[in-house]
Amino acid sequence: MIIADVMLCDSNGERECDVEVIDGKIVRIAPHIEGDERTSYAGSYLLPCLVDTNVELLDGYLNSRHLDSIAQQALRGGIGTVVLMPNSTPAVDNEIVLEFLQKHRKQKLGANIETTVAATKEDETLSNIAIMLKKGALAPYMTTAISNNLACRIAEYVKMYDATLFCKAQDSSLSSVGVMVEGKMATKLGLVGIPPLGESVHVARMIEIARHYDIDIVFKSIASPRSIEMIRKAKEEGIKVYCEVGLHHLLLSDAACEGFNTTAKLNPPLQQYEDMLRLQGFLKSGQIDMLSVLHQPASPVNKDVAFFDAQYGSEAIEEALSLYYSKLVCSGMISMHDLVRLCVTNPARSIGREKGVIAEGENINAVVFNPNDCLHVKNRLSLYDGETLQGRVSTVFKNSRVIAL
Repeated sequence: MIIADVMLCDSNGERECDVEVIDGKIVRIAPHIEGDERTSYAGSYLLPCLVDTNVELLDGYLNSRHLDSIAQQALRGGIGTVVLMPNSTPAVDNEIVLEFLQKHRKQKLGANIETTVAATKEDETLSNIAIMLKKGALAPYMTTAISNNLACRIAEYVKMYDATLFCKAQDSSLSSVGVMVEGKMATKLGLVGIPPLGESVHVARMIEIARHYDIDIVFKSIASPRSIEMIRKAKEEGIKVYCEVGLHHLLLSDAACEGFNTTAKLNPPLQQYEDMLRLQGFLKSGQIDMLSVLHQPASPVNKDVAFFDAQYGSEAIEEALSLYYSKLVCSGMISMHDLVRLCVTNPARSIGREKGVIAEGENINAVVFNPNDCLHVKNRLSLYDGETLQGRVSTVFKNSRVIAL
């Protein structure tokens, strides 16, 4: 099989070429390759499959049907690896649930499914982190709604097993009563606001823990510009901390909640317009390490209620690559090369994988993305419902399989 006339874009840059694949392995990359099974994809990009390390299941329920569904949806969006958050029902906080997930890891017609594991149980006692890391868990995950003593004990396990800690910075005493960011829009709607301070205070706390224990921490779905400023300064001091930002927080402000729009009720909440612009500036200047579409799907029955009672989340995973390209690349915020770094190389590295390169001798795990095609979003549970996005995934090459979409 010869993938012909593509613009290959990976972590090494962009180049026009042909790619020859035999039995799922790339055997040759050259400006032009002759052969019988030559298919032209002129005008399209060949990109490594994306990696999203912040994905949730429908209504948070962990079962085989939801796993199969998320795998297929993700692949349609150009995502080859999804990493589930462990705060599901049941929670991924023991070996039994972990083993169940691992049996569903490899998906023939969908993205591969990985998971982090909850560092604490519902009663705020430590889960068996050591056993789960030995059984192949990618990383422990914690929220900062726990005591300093417990956070330090988790850090000790992370240090012992040379793992990376995934951390959600939030203040439970503030977020438990608020439903959107504090500001003029919350006041206008008569809703209780969540101060951005609740995130940045806990980021500062975890930076000091990372400094003391010399561990790697990835802050998940950062929304406050102040948090990113602190993470940048910590990096300059040699502390190994990194930040992930959700796509929605770069594109939308709390104004999306106007009219009690429950689709815009997210966790973390959308920020005020000025902070959204600051986040965009941090993206352009390279201070954001990785991106996520922050897929948090909720059934209509949990969204078609009063804003206060509505479940958090919005759907975006099926349009992932089209959203990134249309909203970030076409607008000039980032380049296609940056997109690979933010959505493949860095997220994969955070879970101990090396991805982002399409090279001879490697298995083919890539997507063909046609920037000249359009994708019409028809999903009322998406923040982009009714929009026409530029570009869409047409084909996925996954090892020896060719999946046309």
